[in-house]
Amino acid sequence: MLNSAELTGQASSHVVSDACCRASVRLQPQVFAAYRAMREAAQQAGIELDIASGFRDFARQREIWNRKFSGDAPLYDSSGALLDPSSLSTGEKVEAIMTWSALPGASRHHWGTDFDVYDPRPFADQQRQLQLIPAEYEEGGPCYDLALWLYRHAADFGFFFPYRVYQGGVAAEPWHLSHRSSASEAQQQLTTALLIKAVRNNDVAGSDYLCERMHELKERYVDNICSDNTAAGDNGWLFG
Repeated sequence: MLNSAELTGQASSHVVSDACCRASVRLQPQVFAAYRAMREAAQQAGIELDIASGFRDFARQREIWNRKFSGDAPLYDSSGALLDPSSLSTGEKVEAIMTWSALPGASRHHWGTDFDVYDPRPFADQQRQLQLIPAEYEEGGPCYDLALWLYRHAADFGFFFPYRVYQGGVAAEPWHLSHRSSASEAQQQLTTALLIKAVRNNDVAGSDYLCERMHELKERYVDNICSDNTAAGDNGWLFG
């Protein structure tokens, strides 16, 4: 069980690094164990995978958030169209940011249970840069074979895709895997009160609006996940 600081990314005592990844990638130990088993099975099937991003702390998430809120980083609508921040209300800015980036304190990456995965081989010569966009995981994309394999087998190792499809909250993220049992426990612990405490007086842009609307924002962007990746009739690979 995580404490409140760990849940909101303000502590890192729950995460470790592992020899299977570069030192900057940190996860909970049991998540790394499941990942190692999954990676070995993938390699036996001719698939390579690596982690682009694991644990991310509150300060880093706040930096991302504040740059977007101030207009120093681009904002997009749910279809990926560029928005003019000067024409948006505070609420519209918040919705645009939370479609693509988590609120500081509310990111699943804080928990050490979630990570972004990709196939490193197409990027090895550095001629192509990983962008973590859906097109990279769709047919014809550099991570398509990996996406197929993961969607068919990730559950065998305890993982699922929390943002497999857009459900009116966070945009589809076919690269984002979550360790189901560990993340479910963390999600049950994370309350509106904890999020308000994390955001208030921590230099998060738009904090007054966020604290006032935290309950509905949590419902739409934090709790609204794709819990079932194995629905009857699913073709086993289509994202979006």
